[in-house]
Amino acid sequence: MNSQNSVTPGMGAKAPAVLLTPAQRRTLRARAHELSPVVSIAQKGLTASVLQEIERCLAAHELVKIRVFDAEREAREALLAEICAELGAAPVQHIGKLLVIWREQPAAATTAVKPAPKRRAASRLTKKAAAAKTERSARATPRRVAR
Repeated sequence: MNSQNSVTPGMGAKAPAVLLTPAQRRTLRARAHELSPVVSIAQKGLTASVLQEIERCLAAHELVKIRVFDAEREAREALLAEICAELGAAPVQHIGKLLVIWREQPAAATTAVKPAPKRRAASRLTKKAAAAKTERSARATPRRVAR
C-alpha cells in the first residue's frame, strides 16, 4: 500500500505522519478485524516502554491493535495522534477503547523473510486400495537378475 507523507493542518499539536486514502483505510480495517490487541495502555498512560513495545509490534506486523483503558474519548484520540506522530504511523481506526495503527514495513525487511514452501500432504489410501496394492505386488513375478 502506498502512503502519502504529509501533515494536515488544524489537527492539534501533533498530526499523524502518514495519511491513508479511504480505500487503504477500509482494507486495513478489514485486516485488523481479526486481530487481538497486542498492547495495552493503562493507568500510567503512554510511557517510553509502551512506545517501545508498539514500535516492536509495528516492526514485526505492520498493523497493530491497541487497547486503551481510559474512559475519555478525547484522551484516547490524543493518545492515537501522539502514538502516530512519535512512531511515524497512520491511524486506521478508533472504535471504543481500541485503536488500530499501521506503518508500512521497509521493502528490504519484507523480501528478506520468505515463507517456507508448503508441503503436500501424502495421499492416503483407503483400506480397499491398500489391500489391492499388496495383492498386486504379491502376484507380480520377481525380476530375474542377470549374472
